[in-house]
Amino acid sequence: MSIKGKIHKIVKNSLADMGAEDIDFAVEYPASLEHGDFAVNAAMVVAKKLSKNPREIADELASNLKSALGKDIISVSVAGPGFVNIKLSQSAILSELEGAVSEDEEWGKNNTRSGERVSIEYGNPNPFKEMHIGHLMGAVIGEAVSRLIESSGAVVVRDTFGGDVGPHVAKALWWLLREGITEPGSATEIGKAYLKGSNAYEKSETAKKEIDSLNVTLYETISMAENEAELQNDKRKLLAMWRTGRELSMQEHRRVFALIGTKFDYEFFDSDTVAPGMRVVNDGLKKGIFEKSDGAVVYHGEKHGLHTLVFITSRGTPTYETKDIGLAFLREEHITSGKVIIITGTEQIGHFNVVLSALSEIAPGIAKKTTHVPHGLLRLTTGKMSSRKGNVITGSGLIREVIEKALERNKDPIVAEQVAIGAIKYMILRQSPGAEIVFDTEKSLSLDGDSGPYLQYALVRAQSVLRNAEKSKDIKNIDAPILTDDAPETPYDISRLIVRFPEIVANAERLLAPNLLTTYLTELAGEWNSFYAKERIIGGEYEAYKLSLARAFIKTMTNGLAILGIEAPKKM
Repeated sequence: MSIKGKIHKIVKNSLADMGAEDIDFAVEYPASLEHGDFAVNAAMVVAKKLSKNPREIADELASNLKSALGKDIISVSVAGPGFVNIKLSQSAILSELEGAVSEDEEWGKNNTRSGERVSIEYGNPNPFKEMHIGHLMGAVIGEAVSRLIESSGAVVVRDTFGGDVGPHVAKALWWLLREGITEPGSATEIGKAYLKGSNAYEKSETAKKEIDSLNVTLYETISMAENEAELQNDKRKLLAMWRTGRELSMQEHRRVFALIGTKFDYEFFDSDTVAPGMRVVNDGLKKGIFEKSDGAVVYHGEKHGLHTLVFITSRGTPTYETKDIGLAFLREEHITSGKVIIITGTEQIGHFNVVLSALSEIAPGIAKKTTHVPHGLLRLTTGKMSSRKGNVITGSGLIREVIEKALERNKDPIVAEQVAIGAIKYMILRQSPGAEIVFDTEKSLSLDGDSGPYLQYALVRAQSVLRNAEKSKDIKNIDAPILTDDAPETPYDISRLIVRFPEIVANAERLLAPNLLTTYLTELAGEWNSFYAKERIIGGEYEAYKLSLARAFIKTMTNGLAILGIEAPKKM
């Protein structure tokens, strides 16, 4: 049993002896190492039930913990309104540290979700548009969440959902056709065509009518794709143009995803979901789940405290809501999973509240296992991005910009790319769920702390210590386990922080909050830098122990960065 488990058991038994059984209390890590290694809030939780002062209860718990833990602790104290703070001894820390040295890539992982299969949807860039940084954010967060869940023993199936049919596609194709371009040559050309078509749609009533008409034609044409031979020649050409445009767009999206270490098991598209979505919604219309309103099919969310949304327009075309319903059934057909997580920006909270409400009436089982996890949006100093207005920062554009800045500091292109992408990921993952970010290129590449390169450099520095130790002829048994007879009586703060790693990972996974792990690794890097500055590692007192701490730090930082999807350069 872990030391945390021991503490929980001792407190639980003590409360039972006081007459308070089955109490839900927490054994947590204090925010600051100065307050100890564990804090117990049981005294405050149980005070009312026992009609006692929390401090009085805390004093009794502290006394019981001292007696039961013995050599595992340095001190037990009562603080504030009744917290019991516990500081572990060197022997207890050493016992906890063994995992960091011996478990290698498994250090920090657990089996709480062993046997589970989880489907995660994220990224979701639309073909016929360039991927903007909002999609890049979703991909970075989705990949980190996926890896967190994998660290708990689950099998994760990654999927992304792109809008390959709808008004934005019609706008892009309309402009290309207007310019006589039937075979677009690049994703950039298609993205520019979308921008031109969007502007025309807003400014010209004639263009608006033509684009709306083309949108309906596209739906009809794509629905006939399996019977292409029956299509008229102009529609076959339109279908071929649509296929080329989609593939060019997806090739670019896949290239950007590969840069950030993401590969999807499934790529779903709007065109895949239209038929099942329309079928399910029309069936729901017959059952009274949906209603007709001015020729459209709507869902009245007011009965559940939500708002009304259109699922099928008066022109007979499906909206995003119907496509998401169709996707839910399509995913169920292709991916067997016990849980579905959908990661999008916060602007889609209202949309998914309504979609999941409707889905709960159509297919309660699917709705129950589906969770929408919103993330914050990128906020620019010039205002919110808009692909229609053309002030979008593309995902590839941001990556290229940061790589160019990183190359100014490190001429090795491989290292510069690892540092740049690590910098981007860190700035995204450091934010709490739902928070907005303002991306600052200079700050993202800083080595002074609170950045991806700061973590990477701390790891590179520790690895250099081990390399130097390996070259030294005076050091024996460089790879020996932690030596209990070669350690100071009081544990270093770096060792006290390292042992928290598995619990931090588990908590970040439980809350689907990569920022908790990001914050921890930043604090860990700071403790390592402090340890490195203050202590003489090679040739100093407790040399073998300090080298083992360096190995434990390296494994912890390496595994933590891997979960966040941040590569660790060999040099910087």
